[in-house]
Amino acid sequence: MKVLLLLALLAVSALAAQKRYDGYKVIQVKPKNVASFNALAKLYKEQNSIYDFWTEPRSLDESIDIMVPPTHAKEFERILRTYNLEHRVKIQDVQSAIDVSRKDQASPTNVKDPRSRSGSSRYAVNWTQYYDYTAISVFLAQMAQAHPDIVTLKTIGKTHENREMYMVKISNTPANSNVTKNAIIVDGGIHGREWISPAWTTWLINELAENYAAHPQYVDNLDWYILPAMNPDGYVYSFADDRLWRKNRNPVNGPCVGIDLNRNFGFHWNEGGAAGNGCDQTYHGPSAFSEDESANVRDAILSVADRTKAYLTIHSYGQYWLTPWGYTADLPEDYPLLFDLAQKAVNNLTAVYGTQYTIGSSTNVLYVASGGSDDWAKGGAGIPYSYTVELRDTGDFGFLLPAEQIIPNNLELWEATKVIAEFVMEIVN
Repeated sequence: MKVLLLLALLAVSALAAQKRYDGYKVIQVKPKNVASFNALAKLYKEQNSIYDFWTEPRSLDESIDIMVPPTHAKEFERILRTYNLEHRVKIQDVQSAIDVSRKDQASPTNVKDPRSRSGSSRYAVNWTQYYDYTAISVFLAQMAQAHPDIVTLKTIGKTHENREMYMVKISNTPANSNVTKNAIIVDGGIHGREWISPAWTTWLINELAENYAAHPQYVDNLDWYILPAMNPDGYVYSFADDRLWRKNRNPVNGPCVGIDLNRNFGFHWNEGGAAGNGCDQTYHGPSAFSEDESANVRDAILSVADRTKAYLTIHSYGQYWLTPWGYTADLPEDYPLLFDLAQKAVNNLTAVYGTQYTIGSSTNVLYVASGGSDDWAKGGAGIPYSYTVELRDTGDFGFLLPAEQIIPNNLELWEATKVIAEFVMEIVN
């Protein structure tokens, strides 16, 4: 009883210490002409540390989700009036939305019966709520212990705050075998606040291992390398201190903390769509691969890149299936092949619940963003089929996606992933 009381008190204390977003609003704005679009783009570029652009300025045809702090509400209203911008409030009070979502977050006083899709109750996560990094780490160890014949857990290095970074290999090829199989790399959690991403990568590990008998071909004919959480420090900070934290936790620039790891990869690094101000959400860091996390991921991917045919990096939100390039509007020479495979995957995804995804290159569908892991995976590591997948939703909840959507999201994405897997199995080296 005393232990439970202590845990409850610690949980309450942690909640009290978290950054609050009282009075913050998420406003969807749609530019109506070039002048209004340029004004929003300038606001994004110059005041990204004040206004949190949940989606970035893309084109005249696309709406933008902007979180506005109460201290700048009147100034933002003036901008809306000046440019007569069409807009609507998506989230009236961000803190209230966070409070509602607390029930979706595992804590010492809120732990449900951990059941996987197969009905097993032996694992630390269950995909009916969001779990912290400790629970995820325990789950990975449990999977390796439960399935030693196909699951290998490896540490690829440590974060800035000295946390272990893990890569899970799922393969039934003996270590001393001469058999070489094509591989797929999947990673998630590069941005701390995108909780649905690790909720997918852990589910995928469970599906491939725990439910192997339902679809043995995906392990018999492929090797999988899964990086479930690329930004452990940011993810931990998002759970414990600031629900909307994006970057890592390296204090490299004066009073501001964090580098956007998805602007830190070394293929056309700092060539647009990345900030030089350390306080901005998209700060690219002092140099390419300056961060422990991105360097660890680089080395892990390069160690298996020679036989890896597909790379999926999982983000949220917006429901996009994106191809390189992010640094330029130019398309890769093999873009028709990339698009065709993406279209087949998305068709199968949509068939489950009707969820619509937009397909295209990062720059042409979203915005310029250099230093991304998907560009580097294709252009630097030589992985031909490289994609960024932006999961649910389209902005009604944004980064605060309710946990009740985890399993539907994962089931539909699994159908898309099977398409990628079946394609990769057929590639002849």
